[in-house]
This record gives sequence, C-alpha cells and structure tokens, in this order.
Amino acid sequence: MEGVDESTIFETPLLELDLGLESGATVYAKAEWFNLYDAPYGGGSIKSRIAKGMLDGAEKRGELGPTTTLIEPSSGNTGSEIARLAANRGYDVEIVMPDNASGGKMGAVRDAGAEIHLVDADRGYDAVIERCEELVAADPGRYFRPNQYENPDNPGTHEQTTAPEIYQSTDQQVTQFVAGVGTGGTITGTGRGLHERSDGRVTVVGFEPDSPLHAIDGLKYLRSGDHYHPATYDESVLDRKEYVSTQAAYDRARELRERYADRTVAIADTGQHDTATVREQLRVDGQFLLGTSAAAGAQAVTQLDATGALDDDDVVVFVLCDRGDKYADIPLWEEYL
Repeated sequence: MEGVDESTIFETPLLELDLGLESGATVYAKAEWFNLYDAPYGGGSIKSRIAKGMLDGAEKRGELGPTTTLIEPSSGNTGSEIARLAANRGYDVEIVMPDNASGGKMGAVRDAGAEIHLVDADRGYDAVIERCEELVAADPGRYFRPNQYENPDNPGTHEQTTAPEIYQSTDQQVTQFVAGVGTGGTITGTGRGLHERSDGRVTVVGFEPDSPLHAIDGLKYLRSGDHYHPATYDESVLDRKEYVSTQAAYDRARELRERYADRTVAIADTGQHDTATVREQLRVDGQFLLGTSAAAGAQAVTQLDATGALDDDDVVVFVLCDRGDKYADIPLWEEYL
C-alpha cells in the first residue's frame, strides 16, 4: 500500500445544504470524507479522526511495540482507517468485520494490507466484538486493541478537533449540532466541546436507527433490548434524541442527489483544502452522493424541522460521515446509486 498523508486529517470543509426545510434555518454539513480524501475506496471518513487520535495516544503512552499487531472490531470505517494509519506507521493490523460490510470498506482494509476476520452478520454486531475479544484472549501478548467503544481518545479527539472546527467555521453561530450514535464518540465529544464553547447555548441532538434491523451503516440501535452500550457514549451530553428509519434516510439521500444534480453545492468553509480540491472531491462521477449515516443525519435535521424545533435564525450543523460510493454493493443503496 502506498503511504497515506495523515496531514489531510482534520480541518474538513463545511458545506451549506438546502434540505427543503419549512423553517428558514441555515443548515451546514461537515464533509468528513476529506480526511485522507485521496485514499482509495471513497477516501477517508469521520473515523480517520479517531483512528489518528487513538494511535497517537497509544504511542504516546508506550502501549505499542515494533511487533505489536493492532486488532479492532468494526463495521467498516474505523477498521479501514485504523488499517490505513497503523500500516502506514509500520504495524501489522487485523480487523474483525461482519460479512455483510460494504465492499468499499472491505476493499480499503485489504488495500492497507490488513487481515480480515469475517463474522456471520446474522449473529448481530455483538458477535463481531465477541470474536475480537476471543482472538485477543487467545494471544494477549501479540495484540493491542485500540477499542473505539471504550477508549477516551475517541470522544476526546472530537472534543479537541471537531468541536472547535465547527464553532469557528460557523463564526460561533451554531445553535444545533446533529450526529448519529455508533460508538457515541462523535456526539459525545463534539457535543461536550460545543456545550463548553457556547456556554450551553448549542443544542446537541443525537440520533439512532428506529429499529434493531436497519441498514444505516455505522449506527447502533440502543433504544431497547440487551445491546452493547459503548462506554464512549455519554447520553447526558444530549439535549434531544431522534430516531430515523432506513427508508427515510435512503429517501433523503436520493432527494439530495437529485436536488444537486444540476446545482452547485455551496462551500461555506474549505477547511485546510483549496476550493478546487473541494469541488473535485464533492462529487462522484458528477453526482453528489452521501453515505448512509450522512443521509440519516439529513433526515434527522428534517425531522427536527417538522416538529417545529427549528427557527429562521437557527444554524444547524450535521455530519457527512463518508461518501456514498463506499456503499455501491448494498441492496437499496445500489439501486439509489
């Protein structure tokens, strides 16, 4: 694998999007695929941030040696980003994934030279975590697990980077921050940071799938049942929670693709990139394609608007976790693409 440029992580662009809201609220979206944007298989994702944060923290604490193998359970994005960054730093990597993970995500892991352990997706995601734990227990001296579900460097990275970026790029005008719950790191860390910077003025809205059987990649259903609850998820940071259906999220993605078929996407802040690079990376084969959780974020904002929670002078920021071309082989999504 060719080396990846870690300097492209952080300071991602902020886009202004028209979601067709009833209110006159301004909606911004943070395009996280610009982390490692030139990497194969759809570039990077919001998980590039925590992969770097967790690896930097582990190295600083002396937890990694020259023969250490990093291992992590992942539905895709965290696995691919840990694989890319750890391999780039000279470590062996193994990723435990459900066998229904998207081809783009598996391709990114393989492209990094990492070994993949597949788990039957019908057993649920908890089985992926359990398989990783079994592998570590069988050879504890070999493995180091960053553990995105318990590592404080996960929300900590968002508190230190994502929150100040949003606050500064909106000229401190952000009033609502909306993000999905997977590990809970994004909503916890960014929400914490925005609460602190705004003296509590920013409303933090988390969203989850509305059903345990869903196809919104990267998100966890935690509403009921005996599901693994990540230690990195602090629900006390949330001011409100929304539940989003898979169909509504996919419909929103199709709507945005069509809305911006012949319309320029407004760039509010290019981040660390120049305008030409942002324009080039915003579209895939001329189309504006959101990933599944990004589309769910757009739907969550739409639901807030429909309940009267947004006013004309509100400034809402949600997260485009990754780009839609990573999901080309997923049913429904394939049809959408």
